[in-house]
Amino acid sequence: MSKSDRNHIAVMDTTLRDGEQTPDVAYSPAEKLQLARLLLADVKLDRIEIASTRVSEGEREAARLVVDWARKRRMLSRVEILGYCDGAASVNWIVGTGGRVMNLLVKGSERHCKIQLGLEPEQHRAAVTQTIRAAKKKRLTVNAYLEDWSSGVRDSFHYVFAMVELFASLGVERIFLADTLGIFSPAEVTRYVGLMITAWPKLTFEFHGHNDYGLATANALAAVRAGAQGVHTSVNGLGERTGNVRLAEIVAALHDHTHFRTGIAESRLSALSRLVETFSGKDVSANTPIVGRDVYTQTAGIHADGDAKGDLYATRLLPSRFGEQRRYALGKLAGKASLEHNLKGLGIELSAENKSLVLQRIVELGDRKNRITVQDLPYIIADVLKSPAELLLRVESYRVVVGTDETPRAEVVLSYRGKTASAKTHGDGGYDAFMNALRKAAKQFDIEVPRLVDFRVRIPPGGRTAALVETVITWKSDTAADGTFSTLGLDSDQLAAAVIATEKMLNAVLTQPKPAKKQAKRARKKSQKTRSKA
Repeated sequence: MSKSDRNHIAVMDTTLRDGEQTPDVAYSPAEKLQLARLLLADVKLDRIEIASTRVSEGEREAARLVVDWARKRRMLSRVEILGYCDGAASVNWIVGTGGRVMNLLVKGSERHCKIQLGLEPEQHRAAVTQTIRAAKKKRLTVNAYLEDWSSGVRDSFHYVFAMVELFASLGVERIFLADTLGIFSPAEVTRYVGLMITAWPKLTFEFHGHNDYGLATANALAAVRAGAQGVHTSVNGLGERTGNVRLAEIVAALHDHTHFRTGIAESRLSALSRLVETFSGKDVSANTPIVGRDVYTQTAGIHADGDAKGDLYATRLLPSRFGEQRRYALGKLAGKASLEHNLKGLGIELSAENKSLVLQRIVELGDRKNRITVQDLPYIIADVLKSPAELLLRVESYRVVVGTDETPRAEVVLSYRGKTASAKTHGDGGYDAFMNALRKAAKQFDIEVPRLVDFRVRIPPGGRTAALVETVITWKSDTAADGTFSTLGLDSDQLAAAVIATEKMLNAVLTQPKPAKKQAKRARKKSQKTRSKA
């Protein structure tokens, strides 16, 4: 084995199997196929676990789709399916999908064996032997999970010893050491993984950790340092209870805190996280390491100042490394450098005096807990400097009619560069009717309206009907850094707040730097040409 091979840590991702054990998460076959493509071909995982046998017809269909795709791309050996000690039943299920690798679930503690299965250890070993031999007859590669290994190795090592000896005699490829209940600390992982490596130096062990104490990443690092040759992960830490080792976290930690390496494409981790977030319906916390939406945002003015003078607050966790961009928050903690970074991004130049006035207003708004985005800057500038020209486009007037047994309808008048455009139409609701009319009017100015992807309303507690309503709308745009951007509207009327947020969106589109707009236009033309050739 070469030195580079010894330094390589295999990463097996179980987002599509253990990750689907997250409450209320179920992927369609098409979603599993899309995620499998990204995990193997784009992010370059070593292996993925895609399904459990004998679950449902939908699971079988998904497995067939993924296996068929992987076979055509010579990746079949990297696709694994969980099976059970059930003679030939799981084996035949896997063979029926075209799969070639079975991850056999075996009880890794005597307590689980006797209480859950109601079997004596020798009886369970007999069932294990029968299943592995059935798999070998079908030419399947067999890996084995030691479920609840952490309890077993600590409380009944004689049981674990006999099971591993059986695996070795039957030619099991890899043995998965599962901290199924997430009970170990890094010190315990070091001790007991080290014990396994010492006892069986020629076998291949991988660590499968859960995050019940928030120690999954630390435990995985400890396992690798103790000699484990692989770790199991899931995207966004999905999985049973608190989930599995987070893919992005362990990859970054391995690369930055050990001499070990993986083959993971780090720049694709954020995009993968977003897609899993969408498919799973499970939001990723904004401050989640590596993939959270806020983790590359500097809020304190002193941090922005330090970055401007020499990247003093940058670490090895650079946003560009993970396909992201550094952002500088605008709020009560913002300083001159934060404002400078954002003005530069928008291509806006202000005198020192005007910058000071704008910064003062930003701090005032932040003190009132208003959320300020980069897209808000042109409005703040226009308000502070009393220069309406900064607002390139205005919703001059609108009228929305909604009533019982009446189709919602709307009229909108826009003004842009001294000209006006109006339109009227209907919709499924008041705001939908407004947006339909807005698109028709904007089209007269050759303005393309981004697609709405999220609409959130927040009303302060207290129950006052006249309370201010905060509406935050997220839009999909080719010119935004991560594909989306959000705008905020504030008014005592919910529809009016939505209109304000929408007006901000139109101006944000118009104030995007020209190179970005041209690049997006070129991308659209290229896409159209590709479709026409196809």
